[in-house]
Amino acid sequence: MPGARSRRRQEANYWPGFVDALSSLLLVIIFMLSLFMLTQFFLGQELQGRDTALARLNSQIAELTDLLQLERADSDDLGSQIATLTATLGSAQADNASLTSQLAGIGTGLGDKDATIAAIQDDLLNAQELSDEANAQVALLNQQLAALRVQVGALEAALNASESRDTESRTQIADLGRRLNVALAQRVQDLARYRSDFFGRLRQILEGRADVRVVGDRFVFQSEVLFAPGQADISTAGTPDLDALADAILQLEQEIPPDINWVMRIDGHTDSRPISNARFPSNWELSAARAISVARYLVTKGVSPNRLVAAGFGEFTPLDPAENDDAYRRNRRIEFKLTEG
Repeated sequence: MPGARSRRRQEANYWPGFVDALSSLLLVIIFMLSLFMLTQFFLGQELQGRDTALARLNSQIAELTDLLQLERADSDDLGSQIATLTATLGSAQADNASLTSQLAGIGTGLGDKDATIAAIQDDLLNAQELSDEANAQVALLNQQLAALRVQVGALEAALNASESRDTESRTQIADLGRRLNVALAQRVQDLARYRSDFFGRLRQILEGRADVRVVGDRFVFQSEVLFAPGQADISTAGTPDLDALADAILQLEQEIPPDINWVMRIDGHTDSRPISNARFPSNWELSAARAISVARYLVTKGVSPNRLVAAGFGEFTPLDPAENDDAYRRNRRIEFKLTEG
């Protein structure tokens, strides 16, 4: 009979291991989804900044295009004015030639025609003045047309430069996205390597402890190792394990490069049985207080506070949903997880 009970106990122990494996797989999937969302967030932020710069460039291109069209319209108007003045100049020159011919045909000996000659000479002088004024206007318009052509050339050059910057910006955005993805992937690989080394070191330190287990990507301490029932003050019996953990974290701080942002997350969990007293109105307060107590103890051992995150989950993330003493014991735990900051 004792042999049969022993076999049944061994067979009953397979189920928690299966649950641990499923929990580990779920945690890995959640971690990868979180990492993917973080990567997309940073990439989206960078692309949004680039899109804003691109919108400004497009606005400048539109303004330059409108200004170029206005300058071209002014150039066409000046060309029309030059053509009109050129026609006027030709007409004045024709009138000048006609009057000169009339004056030459009159000849000498026509003394009684002095008044007519004087009138013709006045008309000739007026025509000459009109011709000089037209020439001056034509010269001025030619100067203005040359200046407009210079401005049009400058606007076209600025427009080409803006289009070139637009193309270059799009290329830089695409290249930045590729480099950001590569950098994030490298950081994830580096952190995974340091996490593997850290967990390997802790396995050696805590080898043989039945109440300290590895579940997925985290170390799990049963609450009884560190705390008395219903309490959040670290017991004397649990300090050696926390001292070993602190030494491993201190060594990890020296090994991980400063450009990798990482934290050690300390998660407190309770079983589903309710608690209510003046200090802990619910399991949430109890789990958070236990996580904070562990974080404070690690700080007293030299661990940097900015590398620690304490969180309380109460009874809402159980490892075993059963309602029995074994499930209650497994669900009362402190978890340590090395993750990105």
